[in-house]
Amino acid sequence: MVVKKPVRVAPSMMCADFLHLADDLRVLEGGGADFLHVDIMDGHYVPNFTLGPDFCRALARCSHLPLDIHLMVENPDAHIEAFATIPGATVSFHPEASRHPHRTLSLIRSFGADCGIAVDPSMPLSAIDELLPFVRRVCIMTVNPGYAGQKLVPTTIAKIAALSRVIADRVLVVDIEADGNVSWDNIPVMVAAGADILVAGSSSLFDGAAGLLDNMRRILELLSRD
Repeated sequence: MVVKKPVRVAPSMMCADFLHLADDLRVLEGGGADFLHVDIMDGHYVPNFTLGPDFCRALARCSHLPLDIHLMVENPDAHIEAFATIPGATVSFHPEASRHPHRTLSLIRSFGADCGIAVDPSMPLSAIDELLPFVRRVCIMTVNPGYAGQKLVPTTIAKIAALSRVIADRVLVVDIEADGNVSWDNIPVMVAAGADILVAGSSSLFDGAAGLLDNMRRILELLSRD
């Protein structure tokens, strides 16, 4: 018998209001968020620049929610120590950005963090087959990485479903994270496909149409439906 895991919510910190960040953190903690998703972009792997280790350490000091750190960077090994030493963090990277992904995973674990990999929309699941036994999380990018507010790449829903089947067939303990255009319409579809974690950003939690607490409650209400 397969036990259905509760779907967890990881608010995207690149979409937060930095001028009122402490207030927003209190709302997210009290409202039922499970992680804080932090996108690290270097202007090379993706054209955008975002957040860094000092920001992550400040989050870790100010919130009890564990950090879900997504490295969208070239040469991830050069940046692992700065992020993987943060207590309770999970650090994910794009394996094609690493010369030796198994070594990168070992490096993350050596600093005490959980490790994950991120899969671009154009990357087939076959490319990560050998890595699955060594990760705790697979972040399926449902948009092309780099910017908030993009439209869903439709084929990524089938990718979530296919990965869910692979994990079940191989009896692996791996969470599937959906990242990109996690909108009100797409949340039920992603969950039905097998997503365990939703990165909630400008398409839902931070859409500005309602307050942060109201939007958090709306997400949880969607997740409570069968």
